[in-house]
Amino acid sequence: MTIGIFVLVCVLVGGMLLRMPIGFSMLASGVAYLLVKGQDVGLVAEQVGNGLYNSYVLLAVPLFVFAANIMNAGTVSERIFDFCRILVGRMRGGLAQVDILVSVIFSGMSGSAIADAAGPGLVTIRQMLKKPEYTRGFAAAVVVASATLGPIIPPSIPMVIYAMVSGASVGALFLGGVVPGFLMAGLMMGVVHIIAVKRNMPRDDPVPRSQWAGLVFRGALPLSMPIVLLGGIYSGAFTPTEAAAVAALHSLILATVFFRALTWKSFWGVVLESTRGSAVITIILAGSFILNYAFTAEGVPQAMAQWVGDMQLSQLKFLLLVNVMFLVLGCFLDVSVLLLVFVPMLLPAAKLLGVDLVHFGVLVVLNMMMGLISPPFGMLLFVTKALTGIPIGEMMKEGWPFLLMLVALLLAITVFPQIVLWLPQSMGYGSAGG
Repeated sequence: MTIGIFVLVCVLVGGMLLRMPIGFSMLASGVAYLLVKGQDVGLVAEQVGNGLYNSYVLLAVPLFVFAANIMNAGTVSERIFDFCRILVGRMRGGLAQVDILVSVIFSGMSGSAIADAAGPGLVTIRQMLKKPEYTRGFAAAVVVASATLGPIIPPSIPMVIYAMVSGASVGALFLGGVVPGFLMAGLMMGVVHIIAVKRNMPRDDPVPRSQWAGLVFRGALPLSMPIVLLGGIYSGAFTPTEAAAVAALHSLILATVFFRALTWKSFWGVVLESTRGSAVITIILAGSFILNYAFTAEGVPQAMAQWVGDMQLSQLKFLLLVNVMFLVLGCFLDVSVLLLVFVPMLLPAAKLLGVDLVHFGVLVVLNMMMGLISPPFGMLLFVTKALTGIPIGEMMKEGWPFLLMLVALLLAITVFPQIVLWLPQSMGYGSAGG
């Protein structure tokens, strides 16, 4: 390790220990590296400016953030919840099953795990806590686990950022997440059913048939969002980046014209929240550009590739090693650090071994989602605690079956890449997402 990298890592870790915002920690560590190396600090502005200017795909991120916030403010969550009650509400653990199905639908609109937990997740928790058969920990654990579906089922903000880092096709990545996402949902529903049967949870009262038509109508318009987005992308009507603009416009029209759920005050609140969220992501991206410059200048990715080559690892052994590394790091580091710092270091090794970049991307995103629900750093745990007041310890006590299920699915996707690649290849995308 060179003195420059040593100083960079020390400043980065020190910033995180001092609870400095991760984006600022990354920028500070990049500046420290340039000072130690005797380089012009103006390189920070150059790297950040070039990185942001040349990353057209990043335009999708603030637009998806805006769309998710519009939907959370525009009664979309409640409408989808009522619709899903008709489909799965009569199953044992019905409200928990409803939450998983709602997450599947909402993930096709927002692309964000945090938005899923803060929107439909909060609605579901409030409903479950009204019934004695659902403990606080179980209600929160289901919501936290199902929120991980957001970035797996397209569209996905982390996959957009991964595409920028790796050069893989956004369209192929979106398709690659479909089968794993639905497998996750199905397995989660299976876990809920087993728990519900074991605890002898009663079935919820059925939704009166007289209300079905009204609830279906209320839910039909929000359900049109994923159909419009995915249909437009794969028919060639618009690109995945343009789809983000369509999502924002679609959600705005639904919330204002059809639902009439937004006032000027609430709309301004959505704009401010979206701006704040987009600014946070942009600062983190800015920090990643200067860090990646430092790592590239020091030859870290090339050294990583050489190390993997010298170990003569197979694709499978390499991917298993990556999984272990990400699962451990995900317990302590923000997912943005994993995606924007560690992934670029691993990409040359992945390419050297011939790993498909779409398969690798879906594995990376799934690993990051598991990091969001793994203590002590799991962001979804803290978000849910902040919104509901439910202690993290209670969530984890009830959440371990879902975490074990995700580990098993991660292993299956690692060993059988076609789970990810079948759909993109069937739709005409070549190897490595080309």
